[in-house]
Amino acid sequence: MGMLDGKVALITGGSRGQGRAHALTCAREGADVIIVDIADQMSTVPYAMGTQNDLDETVKQVEALDRRALAVKADVRNQQQLNEAVSQGIAELGKIDILIANAGIWTQAPFWELTDDQWEEMVGVNLTGVWKSAKAVAPHMIERGSGSIVITSSTNGWEAGVNYAHYVASKHGVIGLMKNIALELAPHGIRCNSVSPGAIKTPMTDHQLAWDMFAGHAGGTEEEMLEGGRHFTALKDTTFMDPQVIADAALYLNSDLAAKVTGVTIPVDAGHLVLTPFNLAPAR
Repeated sequence: MGMLDGKVALITGGSRGQGRAHALTCAREGADVIIVDIADQMSTVPYAMGTQNDLDETVKQVEALDRRALAVKADVRNQQQLNEAVSQGIAELGKIDILIANAGIWTQAPFWELTDDQWEEMVGVNLTGVWKSAKAVAPHMIERGSGSIVITSSTNGWEAGVNYAHYVASKHGVIGLMKNIALELAPHGIRCNSVSPGAIKTPMTDHQLAWDMFAGHAGGTEEEMLEGGRHFTALKDTTFMDPQVIADAALYLNSDLAAKVTGVTIPVDAGHLVLTPFNLAPAR
């Protein structure tokens, strides 16, 4: 017996990385899934984003677990596309019990050098897209008098990060949004929580710009990034973690184990947020 038997989960950004981990975890625990992804490249994102092939592969892996999967190509910044994804999901799978608002991007630049497009795409996907995703499922959940929403934030929802102010702003924003959604939907029996990932190894974080950031110089390597990840965590022998650790946290929040948990965010960061702050390069 699975922890989500008989449920239907809608997952945004579900073609790969954390999204795929969420889809497969929900399926293993008995849920059918609706996988929403833009499956296209965005203009300001320097790394390769998920593709239709990635989306198809996630569907294939879910179906291998003997669960139903519906793939919908949609942009979380577009309310009509999200509404249509929800309608299609309900028509084919009968209902939606769970929303995992996972779609997100990450880019870098000093805040004073960010272009309007960089800011707007980041906030559009990471914050506005979460609002629109929740907005799309809320009427259905309210009508049914139940539901669970889990939003992906970040340790950068708690702290700053050099050269990605737009990302930090969006991830702080979704924690506030989560609390308000939890407050407004509580009278309808619907819960809303968030997960704040630390260093997670996905295609969004495993590319040359990320290697350079953790290496502290241009031309960094994946090995240097993984070594840098050890300085980001407190737990022994821990560097960048597998997306499964985030899927496990979301599984708890979406399950009956968390039936009375709403309005909270759970950091899954191997102790990063308890590390003592230290200025490695003080200005003089």
